[in-house]
Parts: sequence; C-alpha cells; structure tokens
Amino acid sequence: MNVIRQIRLGAAALAVVAVTVGAQPRYPDKPVRIIVPSTPAGVLDNVARTLSLRLADRLGQQIVIDNKGGAGGNIGAEAAARSPADGYTLFIGFNATHGANLALFGKLAYDPVSDFAPISLLAEVPNIISVNPSVPVNSLAELVALAKSQPGKLSYASSGNGTSTHLAAELFKAAAGIDLLHIPYKGSSPAVAEVIAGQVPVLVDSVSSSAAQIKAGKLKALATTSPKRLAVLPGLPTVAESGYPGFQSTAWVGLLAPAGTPRPVIERLHAAVIEVMALPETRERMAAFGAEVTTSTPEEFAAHIRSEMVRLGKIVRDAQIRIN
Repeated sequence: MNVIRQIRLGAAALAVVAVTVGAQPRYPDKPVRIIVPSTPAGVLDNVARTLSLRLADRLGQQIVIDNKGGAGGNIGAEAAARSPADGYTLFIGFNATHGANLALFGKLAYDPVSDFAPISLLAEVPNIISVNPSVPVNSLAELVALAKSQPGKLSYASSGNGTSTHLAAELFKAAAGIDLLHIPYKGSSPAVAEVIAGQVPVLVDSVSSSAAQIKAGKLKALATTSPKRLAVLPGLPTVAESGYPGFQSTAWVGLLAPAGTPRPVIERLHAAVIEVMALPETRERMAAFGAEVTTSTPEEFAAHIRSEMVRLGKIVRDAQIRIN
C-alpha cells in the first residue's frame, strides 16, 4: 500500500509541475517597447527603427518605439532603468548614457552598470574631421601645422558639449598637441551649416551628418576617427593612418533591458537581434545613415560599457568638460 500511495503522490506532483510550466506565457505575448533617448530622425532613432523592422517578425509581436530625449540621454535611461524587468521594455543605450555621462554630469539618477542588463551592441557611428573648403589645408598633418602656427585661434564646431564629436575632437587635440577653440551647437545640423557658411573653419561630426556634404564638395574631409576606412568614403584616411597610430573614437549604440530581466528572455532577445543585424537589408539600411553593424554577446557588451566609462571618463576629466 505504501508503494502504491508513493506512486500516486509522485504522479500528482508531476502533474502540478506540468500544469505550472504550461501556464507560463511564451515570451513575448504582447508588444515590446524600445525607449530611444533622443528625438525622432536622429542616429539612435534610425538604429532603433531599423532593428524593429525585422525584430518584430522574429519575436512575433509589435515593436513600439518610445522617444524620450533630453539631458544627454539621461531622461530616457532613467525611464528604462525604472521599468519592469520583464522583457517588455528595452533601451537603446549609447556612448553617452553608458559611457561619458557619469563623468559629465557628476551624478545620475540611474546606474549605467547595475541598473541594466546588456543584450548586444548594435552599431558604431564613426566621426569625420573636415574643414570649410576655403581653409588652406588638404590633410590632417597640414591642419595640425596650421593650428600650431596660430595656437588658440582656430576653432572647431561640434554637435554639443559632451557629445561623441566633442570628445573625439578633444582626444585628437591631446594626441596632436594642438589648441583649438570649441564652438558647441545644439545638434549636427547647425554645426554643419555654420562650417559650410564659413563661420567656423573646422568640423568634427558623425559620418551620418557629414558624408553627403563632403560628397557635394561643401566640406573638405581630412580623416575619419574610426579604426578603419569607411565604406561610404573609401578614399578618406583614418586618423591612425595620418600619423597617430592606435587613434580611434567612434560613437556606439546598443540594446539593453532593465536589470533583473530573466536570463531566458535576454537569450531570446539576443538570438533574435543577432539574426536581424546579420541581414543584408539591415546592413544596407544602417550604411545609408552612416552606421556600421557591430554585434556582441551580452557579456562582451557589459565589458565594453565598463571599459568605455573608464576611457571616456578620462577624456572628460582631462579636458575639464562638465555639464551642470
């Protein structure tokens, strides 16, 4: 009797487990929101929307883009960090929210490391150093020579204080030993327009904003800050090739979830993202606005964030950049 009773109890327990497992909904069973810490039509927004086009197919659910710009990306990052860790809110992080901002602002309402679960890097966006066509230089070496001949008198435009273009310029200034006056603008468009108009001689800006103007002859490109030449401008040398070995400074974009998101959900998302980013149409769409597909494992992305916080933090402190 005892043996029969034990068998019955065991069978009942297995039935309970089976019902419990079967009752768990398959992820995802409703739309997934991606918070983008910028206004529509920028690089971050373009990356998010390019990803969402095919990610929705892979997940079998609608992807909703939620733009929350402001404070260098901090508003969107805080909103994502405070969202439920259930896989239904994701975040487009980048080199500001998960790199430079802690050093730039001094204090954040979120922790770039402990408040997030990295999923994968998505893209890198190189910067280009260019000048107004009237500036009498045709190479980076000639620009450096001109700057050294009139220290503190040559100025450069960027898309704003603390942006990747600003930090790239400051890193190059330090590497070249030159003194350029920084003129920050509220975004790439006015910075590019002012350099084309001749109000500022030098521009450091993303390839997504500069490439078309360079091809049209309205800007003279000298070098890219990426570690390799650009497919969109293959004749343009890198800063490293131009006499500064090892130099590189690119913006990057990645996908994260709130900390505590279940590991199976992270793995499901990661697998889907890798599939989408490997598609030729994804790479073509990214290249159209100057982004290069770059993916990673969650662990590699986490290590990248930690190293970027150190690297970018040093640039910010050395250049004494602060945003209050």
